[in-house]
Amino acid sequence: MITAAPLFSESTYWYLTRASGFISLVLFSVTFALGLLTAGRVWSPSWPRFVTESLHRSVSLIAVSMVFAHVITILLDRYVKIDPIDAVVPFVSSYLPFWLGLGSIAFDVILVLIITSLLRTRLSRTAWRAVHWLAYLAWPVALAHTIGIGTDRLWVLVVAALSVFMVVAAGVYRVAGWRRVAVRRPI
Repeated sequence: MITAAPLFSESTYWYLTRASGFISLVLFSVTFALGLLTAGRVWSPSWPRFVTESLHRSVSLIAVSMVFAHVITILLDRYVKIDPIDAVVPFVSSYLPFWLGLGSIAFDVILVLIITSLLRTRLSRTAWRAVHWLAYLAWPVALAHTIGIGTDRLWVLVVAALSVFMVVAAGVYRVAGWRRVAVRRPI
């Protein structure tokens, strides 16, 4: 009797989950950094503000798709049993409940950001911005999730360090660049 080979080996989902998680964190960090620069109205003649805004929006969409890939692959992986409820309800998983719970919180915040962004024209600007401030909470929570749940410590630390550097650099540039750019900006 001939049996069909499985489409993916047991370790394939693990690799896909790890890769999509790392890529999600990096893209989330880029989105966060661009958001800091956009909200700070940082610009220069060679890099207009609309470029930063468009890039922020595009990278956000890619980051969200990678987060969904991350969640879907972990749900499909049979090595560690993660239920769909574990992905959205924090701290109920039997597998590393605290660290997975942090991932659930970050995922929930991302879902709220997606929903409110889709409804942006129906919300007041103040309400949308208030909800969008949750992104500032989600990033460190996602970072802690990555550090705490990661099994390959060297890569986790490298990706986390690069992500922190990127966000801190954008924050410093925003604070330092705000005054410098504001003086040169035409009215």
